[in-house]
Amino acid sequence: MDLGIRGKVAFITGGSRGLGKAAAISLAKEGAIIGICGRDGNTVADTVAQLKGLGAAATGFVGDISDLSQLSNLHSKITGELGAIEILVNNVGGSKAKGDFTETSLEGLQETFDLNLFGSFELMKLVTPNMISQKWGRVINIASIWGREYGGNISYMSAKAALIAATKHAAVSLVKHGILINSVAPGSVSHPQGSWEKFQNENTKETVDDFIENNLPMGNFGWAEPVGDLVAFLSSDRIGFMAGSCVVIDGGQSYSML
Repeated sequence: MDLGIRGKVAFITGGSRGLGKAAAISLAKEGAIIGICGRDGNTVADTVAQLKGLGAAATGFVGDISDLSQLSNLHSKITGELGAIEILVNNVGGSKAKGDFTETSLEGLQETFDLNLFGSFELMKLVTPNMISQKWGRVINIASIWGREYGGNISYMSAKAALIAATKHAAVSLVKHGILINSVAPGSVSHPQGSWEKFQNENTKETVDDFIENNLPMGNFGWAEPVGDLVAFLSSDRIGFMAGSCVVIDGGQSYSML
């Protein structure tokens, strides 16, 4: 299937590893021009080399999306080197505070929102003016099933729920301009250096097996490549009038019917 995005400029935050890297690879295979960012310059360089090995035009940038003061300069640098961003994948996320309500400070909650919501929101504000003028654009925000229902810690769950809501509202506002904005809600996906790999490495086999038995109907953790392919599809001309959706990709893990 030709997704119709050959030559489009795609920028993926946290694109040097995990779900972001998988999205970058899937977009690269469709002929998109790839920009990725990450906090570790060596990891970014390694991923850029891998993308170029696939024949992609790829460039890496070092930056911390949770530091909102960096974003305007980062956006200017990216567009100066690659051109205007036509596909934005807001993949950066995680928990700055990992406790329950009684263990989480307001500062920890705010830091998690900076990472998962405010950075994504600011990048959308930066890239969408050009998308409006061009009458075409795609934004994919990586949320979580634990933004749709109970799970994880309070800061992460709250921030991802807010990201899903912001995605819906922005999508309705901008769809008339040819900009299609959607979110993706992965379940427990294991990848190198990810939280679910860490969970498996730091717990006994009995604990891991118990988690799988009680939470993962497929009998195993998810993997990154299907999420990357879903992101590529949501970046494409093939999605028609799909806007404001939150697409679950979790092997049946979540409980919600919606």
